[in-house]
Amino acid sequence: MTHTSPTCFTVFSADIFNGNPSFALPDKFTFPFYYQPHPLCELAAEELQQHLLKQDDWYHNFGLGDDPTLIIGKMFGVLLVKNHLGELGYLSAFSGKLAEQNHLTKFVPPVFDMLASDSFFHHEQQIIINITAQLDVILQDSAYLLAKEKFEQTQAKCLAEIEDKRLQVVANRAKRKSMRDNLTVKADDTEVAALLKALAAQSIEDKLAFNQDKKDLVLAIANAKCNLDEFEERIQSLKKQRKTLSAQLQQRLFEQYQFLNGLGEKKSLAAIFSDTVMRTPPAGAGECAAPKLLHYAYANNLTPVAMAEFWWGASPKSQVRKHKQFYPACIGKCQPILNHMLQGLTVEENQLLQNAADDEHIDIVYQDDEMLIINKPPQLLSVPGKHIQDSVYTRIKAMFPHASGSLIVHRLDMSTSGLMVIALSTASHKELQKQFISRQVSKRYMALIDGVLQDDEGVITLPLAGDFYDRPRQCVCEKTGKPAYTTWRVIERQVKTQQTKVFLQPRTGRTHQLRVHCAHERGLNMPIVGDDLYGNRARRLHLHAQYLGLFHPVSNQWLEFTCDADF
Repeated sequence: MTHTSPTCFTVFSADIFNGNPSFALPDKFTFPFYYQPHPLCELAAEELQQHLLKQDDWYHNFGLGDDPTLIIGKMFGVLLVKNHLGELGYLSAFSGKLAEQNHLTKFVPPVFDMLASDSFFHHEQQIIINITAQLDVILQDSAYLLAKEKFEQTQAKCLAEIEDKRLQVVANRAKRKSMRDNLTVKADDTEVAALLKALAAQSIEDKLAFNQDKKDLVLAIANAKCNLDEFEERIQSLKKQRKTLSAQLQQRLFEQYQFLNGLGEKKSLAAIFSDTVMRTPPAGAGECAAPKLLHYAYANNLTPVAMAEFWWGASPKSQVRKHKQFYPACIGKCQPILNHMLQGLTVEENQLLQNAADDEHIDIVYQDDEMLIINKPPQLLSVPGKHIQDSVYTRIKAMFPHASGSLIVHRLDMSTSGLMVIALSTASHKELQKQFISRQVSKRYMALIDGVLQDDEGVITLPLAGDFYDRPRQCVCEKTGKPAYTTWRVIERQVKTQQTKVFLQPRTGRTHQLRVHCAHERGLNMPIVGDDLYGNRARRLHLHAQYLGLFHPVSNQWLEFTCDADF
């Protein structure tokens, strides 16, 4: 069959018209920030992965072989589309550059190719490079280096002399004070008056001499600085020029990235981000697979049907990325762009805005006049959210209308089930919160992880920070991350299902600490079953707060509670 669609349009090599009910086309387009890949997208991804394994037209080190140099895993995307003849196929894309190139056979091109030979980018970037070269010449000029060294030496010497002279003035002042204090009253005080006059004169002389010396030394520093200023003025002028040209080039690039949407409307990267908190597009915005795929489809009269993105290669050191695993589009870089590009398409509902805990119930494990211990069901928020009000707080408030204070002492992630303590009075809330702050409370979680652990126990200490461009995901960062400490112990190995049940005991309370420590390659390298952020979706996140130990807020009696998980 002859196809008139663009060359990036790929027809499935497998037979997709064999009556397989799972291959039925979806009624709505994929919500890209939370989705389960459509079976046809999974099939397209498999075909693309086979291409990556077999092709020999280019080389990129994904970290899957024995090449230790510059390992860079990549996010790839597939977009299920129909062409103008109604034929079904798919498009493929990679994020950023691949093999240091923007254009590779089978993959859609970038929305704007700044690397194209006729692009203004090369010319304007070369001007900036030339300015940098001029700066380097000055910074390495022996005359500049000599002037800088002489200034630094003169400045250090003169400042030291000023300090020495100041200290001498202070010492002389102290000496004169001592002499005044030791004077004795005599019948004839002529000598006393003369001595006091002489001491006063010495004080004035010291002050005048110090001020003159300081003035001379400051002038010596200024003279040395004059020789350096000629160079510094040129350096600052070039830096200012470079900064201005760089900003202008960046803005021009932002204007060149023009994204189509399903209504045929175009909008620039600059315009898209102008209404966001960031105001300015972050680095790499518009280069991800999803926007490239949708823009190519719109520009070539192809109808988007469904989309999915997967990671190929070794995981980066900071983020949790598993080879061949599907991931949603990122929030920081892609959400503003895709919000524009999806206009005109009928898109799946955002399941994150739906209350999945409607039919779940809170079990009360312990109750007295001061506090509750509850077993929170999975998918129930601890406190009201921006879009969902139903939560532990609202339900407890309704159940105990006479309770005072904030009720919630600590939180569990929405997806996590298990034991929570609730304060029923303001005083108890304050006392219980003190215990959490001072880490007197003992907590233990039960989790089912995806894989079989070889060791029986261990400790994970990976510092965590929020992923700035992909909230609420967390990443591992040695520089800005907060310390996070987790101990773990195997409960049971389930060889048949290739899963392991473990106890997890956090000594710190970082966001998503247990989830990241399990999933990250430098942690257990095995995500918790059902982790829709760092692993694969399932019926629920298999993480449960199984044990809680604390002091009663009034009696100060140590109490312990356990509640096993339902998995």
